[in-house]
Amino acid sequence: MRRILILTALLSSATLSAQRPVDAAMMAKIRDEGLHHSHAWEMEDTLATVIGPRLTASPAFFRAANWARDHLAAWGLRDAHLERWPFGRGWELDGFTLDMTAPRFAPMIGYPDAWSAPTKGVIEGTPILIAGLSYDSVAKMRDRLKGAIVMTQPMMTRFIRTDRVNPTAANAPDTYTLAPFPWGSPQPPRRGSGEAQRIAQLLHDAGVGAVLKTSGGEHGTIFVQTRDQGANAVPSVVVSGEQYNNIIRLLNDHVPVKVRVGVQARYLTRDTSGYNVIAELPGTDPALADQVVMIGGHLDSWHAATGATDNADGAVTVLEAMRILQAVGARPRRTIRVALWGGEEEGLYGSRAWVAQHLAGDANKAARDKFDVYFNIDPGYGPVYGFYTEGNAAAKAIFDQWLEPFRDLDARKNVNAGIGSTDHLSFIQVGVPGFNPIQEYGNYDVRIHHTNMDTMERTTPEQIEQAAIVFAAFAYDAAMSDEMIPREP
Repeated sequence: MRRILILTALLSSATLSAQRPVDAAMMAKIRDEGLHHSHAWEMEDTLATVIGPRLTASPAFFRAANWARDHLAAWGLRDAHLERWPFGRGWELDGFTLDMTAPRFAPMIGYPDAWSAPTKGVIEGTPILIAGLSYDSVAKMRDRLKGAIVMTQPMMTRFIRTDRVNPTAANAPDTYTLAPFPWGSPQPPRRGSGEAQRIAQLLHDAGVGAVLKTSGGEHGTIFVQTRDQGANAVPSVVVSGEQYNNIIRLLNDHVPVKVRVGVQARYLTRDTSGYNVIAELPGTDPALADQVVMIGGHLDSWHAATGATDNADGAVTVLEAMRILQAVGARPRRTIRVALWGGEEEGLYGSRAWVAQHLAGDANKAARDKFDVYFNIDPGYGPVYGFYTEGNAAAKAIFDQWLEPFRDLDARKNVNAGIGSTDHLSFIQVGVPGFNPIQEYGNYDVRIHHTNMDTMERTTPEQIEQAAIVFAAFAYDAAMSDEMIPREP
């Protein structure tokens, strides 16, 4: 009986929390501005095509951050600025060569790892395959490793062929939870990580010429997402799985095979800071203006493509949402703040730095108590189908009401499940509500995410327009509510 009473109380609480009236007139204005006067596609083209890959601490990232700040300021948003935080050296690729030159010539598909050391010119030779060998066995080959091209992984036999389940799909289970899945990761090494680290150190100390690794993607899809290895960095290149396997087959067949590799790259140490872009639409209610609703997404990308869906479209979504709110003359009761993060791809560094400075710890308790909610946008592409509500039943009930006006624009449903590996987690970790939308995952994990195929062809103007409308609406709804979003205990 007691359990029934508790459940009844919780459901009643969620129902009461959901009574957040939607301003139909403002929703109509937001929709009209977003559908008929959108700037989204031209901004997507600027970020993905004109500026291109935006590796954290690269010149392109700085151009993108300044461009975004200037747009926010030009639209009349308050205090548009960059906030710096410690990151490390940047990296720039200036040239690259990868060919098979014997037994026949064949251009190869590959891409250097981010922060790869440069090669000493263009090197050519028969690759040495050390996959599966112990540290002691590799150590006995030390004299052969200096200046050599080394293949460190076995044949790729477990290609990435499955995208994550979309919990809003008609056939998705009602009890959907996000299960761990190695999206974008290559076949696991056959030796322990400690052994692998010792071998990596040995390769560096022996002066290896270049390391070739395999990609888990099929059909020439290259997953490239390595962090800075610091002083132990060696020239390293990810090769398409099919071509990597072909080299191993030639070696196994005792056919003389040669590969030519050249990596021209520079480390950038003039400015070792990372940057976030911040601006806001000030609240107008004296009693609520110091409370904050925040929307955001990361601005950085990997470097093998233009980062069109990871995460130019997300950055454009929140930029366009703020432009829409400003254009329709929104006067939110709470302050609506926007953030574009740097360093997400390397470990959520930008959002973590911002949260540590502005929300974490005893010194920021007052700010944390007045921080209403953070809406992030990152994994996936296309329209916003709904939101992962992180097990927050009261928030889900509210979001269900807010999502309803956009069902004709492909909105589907919100789900109880949560999602990992993106910037809303920085906020959840300090106890404030953070949420990420559910978008399209078709071919995302197999073909697009962190690969050389993340280009403008993967998205459309209409998809980004819809996402921006939903984000503008959710930000406005949250900023106008009498109560903040309920927090989980």
